[in-house]
Amino acid sequence: MTSGEAALAEHTVVASRVGGPVRPGLRSGPGLLLVTLYMIFTVGATSRSVYQLATRFDEAPLAYLLSAVAALVYAFITFSLVLGGETARRLAFGCCIAELAGVLTVGTWTVVDPAAFPDATVWSEYGMGYVFLPLVLPVTGLVWLRRQRMR
Repeated sequence: MTSGEAALAEHTVVASRVGGPVRPGLRSGPGLLLVTLYMIFTVGATSRSVYQLATRFDEAPLAYLLSAVAALVYAFITFSLVLGGETARRLAFGCCIAELAGVLTVGTWTVVDPAAFPDATVWSEYGMGYVFLPLVLPVTGLVWLRRQRMR
């Protein structure tokens, strides 16, 4: 028995003693990968936007403010996934919808009018600078969170 299996077995015993259902949380299985990716994006977008806002705000204020908004969205989703529970799942689901809308809006805007963004944001060109992960991540998050509701 691996340590993970032992922990799950112990959780099952404790949950059955208190009469609660045994249900994997939002941060287990594929959810753990989502939490990890959202944490990485939170740190990356936050550090990037803080640096840009502090040192080069006058060069591309819209782009840098949008990167800060992306960082806040990533942080909120990370927090919700870590927190777990139905309310957190719903909040994370809504935030993933907002994130996807942001990626699609900013991505389209940067393609249609590149001059509006003298510097890239996390969501520019649908996240092309980040291997399109900013586009894939909310879609994956929505699918995962929807499946968790159905359980």
